[in-house]
Amino acid sequence: MIGGQRGNALRTLFASAAFGLTVLSGCGGFDPRADGALETYTPEQIFERGEFELNRGREDDAGFYFGEVERLYPYASIAKRALIMQAYAYHLDKNYEESRSAAQRYLDFYPAEEDAAYAAYLLALSYYDQIDEVGRDQGLTFRALQALRVVIEQYPDSEYAQSAILKFDLAFDHLASKEMEIGRYYLKRGHYAAAVNRFRVVVEQYQTTSHTPEALHRLVEAYLSLGLTDEAQTAAAILGHNYQSTEWYQDSYDLLTQAGLRPGVLGNNWLTAIYRQTVKGEWL
Repeated sequence: MIGGQRGNALRTLFASAAFGLTVLSGCGGFDPRADGALETYTPEQIFERGEFELNRGREDDAGFYFGEVERLYPYASIAKRALIMQAYAYHLDKNYEESRSAAQRYLDFYPAEEDAAYAAYLLALSYYDQIDEVGRDQGLTFRALQALRVVIEQYPDSEYAQSAILKFDLAFDHLASKEMEIGRYYLKRGHYAAAVNRFRVVVEQYQTTSHTPEALHRLVEAYLSLGLTDEAQTAAAILGHNYQSTEWYQDSYDLLTQAGLRPGVLGNNWLTAIYRQTVKGEWL
């Protein structure tokens, strides 16, 4: 959905324009997509038709008309507005590729205009809104993160920045979810070294997400299974320091005590480095 005050203003405009059309009425036999069909109409008339189609829920047709304004009258003053509306209409239609293309053209042609922030946000949404489940290709998530970062860093004072931050955090969490899913798969099948590699990624790269406590607990499980007690005890020590109230710490504590062990920072491994950094603040 289009955001904030701009969205309300656009909806008001659509409502006021929708039933005042006197051109492009779609009379029988008229095919607006035929070659040359719209060349006798003004850019304002074509734009108005796009608004009408958008108002009645025909987003694909709306995107077509807005695109025709840009194509036929690229130097008209309304062409700039038509381009951002084309990106918006195609996004509503879930035609993310066309939406992204229009948004990118807006950023290429009008990088300093007021709607540039919204164009960048739509471009990010064209990736983000396709992230629907953990099992999907993570390439979309990475591209969404990159595009959301642009909104956050280049347009921090825009009305879209806060929403971009929230979506960035969710997309980041999504990547951690994928690592956890694969790690659990390996752990259940006794592929402990492979499982460790996945849980390590979560602890090192996604430690601000909600998956870190479980990742540390799974490391305790995997390392105990491998007979690497120093690593298991250190993982539990980090878990206890940062997430002692969670069920994951209690489960790890029980596993260690059953093996005659206790949480503690032991040895010289990647987890002791994590402990020094995150617990003691020693970054060198």
